[in-house]
Amino acid sequence: MNSMYFTEEHQLFRESLKEFLKKEVVPHIDKWEKTGTIERFIWEKFGEMGYLGLPYPEAYGGLDLDLFYTVILLEELQKVNSGGFAAAIWAHTYLAMTHLNKEGNHDIKKRYLEPSIAGTKIGALCVSEPFGGSDVAGMRTTAVKEGDSYVINGSKTFITNGYYCDYMVVAAKTNPELGNKGISMFVIDKDTPGISASKLDKLGWRASDTAEIAFDNVVVPASNLMGEEGKGFPYIMQHFALERLIMGVNAHARAEYALEYALQYMSERKTFGKSIDQYQALRHKYADMYSFMELCKEYNYSVANRLNKGEYVVKEATISKLQSTKMADEVIYGCLQFLGGYGYMEDYPLARLLRDSRLGPIGGGTSEILREIISKMVIDKKDYKPAT
Repeated sequence: MNSMYFTEEHQLFRESLKEFLKKEVVPHIDKWEKTGTIERFIWEKFGEMGYLGLPYPEAYGGLDLDLFYTVILLEELQKVNSGGFAAAIWAHTYLAMTHLNKEGNHDIKKRYLEPSIAGTKIGALCVSEPFGGSDVAGMRTTAVKEGDSYVINGSKTFITNGYYCDYMVVAAKTNPELGNKGISMFVIDKDTPGISASKLDKLGWRASDTAEIAFDNVVVPASNLMGEEGKGFPYIMQHFALERLIMGVNAHARAEYALEYALQYMSERKTFGKSIDQYQALRHKYADMYSFMELCKEYNYSVANRLNKGEYVVKEATISKLQSTKMADEVIYGCLQFLGGYGYMEDYPLARLLRDSRLGPIGGGTSEILREIISKMVIDKKDYKPAT
């Protein structure tokens, strides 16, 4: 435990969370991985424990805790070895709910944020599109104002929780001619007429439902507009810092899990009369991978600390995701190699971990996009500003 960031209360929370996950989640993981369906009961159990409301206001059932409780939740979720289950939880809690909390009015928070914290409603954030991907400003989904409603048409894809969710936070262009200045945010009930969702078949994250969503003349009350019309793009950009840091933390945590598992295996596996953790080539490879993981972890903690203080850490969070996800893929690949043929077997955790980790450099902005963002900030001196 790093006492610079984590208090005794944080450590007690971690131990309690570990016990909860071991008892309530781990026994179901293999089933959820096979069916691609996370049963609803677990959401309410998470809600009862307060895990879905860690950073949110007490007025809506949250605990109003600092960001390092979230870091602990993310780290421990990675260690149940189901990237899909972890993603379903954090996409609900830190993607959809972040927008509800920051842009939603009191009525929206009562109707959506409060039950989200309780685990009785599941949310999804709908930004990426089939023709857009990381190009948020190029989205084609439109929301046309008609009286006291908006009519939404378009499609979204790669939406975590998009198939089984109860509501969606949707980005759409209210003024397409204004480009990224014409994007607005809406909260929409999943069962609204005109919405259809289809499941996508993925390489990894098998437990989570990832969907493509179609909106066909979906009528949404104007009261479901979140924040100001036309401010959607800066809202999205502002929250990307948290999303990217989350993915950075996820990456260092799964790399740490892989290293812990590999070391245990290496200490027990013997060849030519000695355990394989005694071979210099393997020891030094392990030392390198452990060092890279520790570097990313300490960096991520420092960025979390700054974000916790209210700093605008777009550059730092972008670096976190870029380098941590790259590190995690390399570490997990190396750890699988330590297991030899057993690493390739589904009975061992590294095969699933390798598949799940591969989404790290893709989701939440590809590594290629992140490098360009960093280039603009450090070479072109572009200064991104928070939404006002």
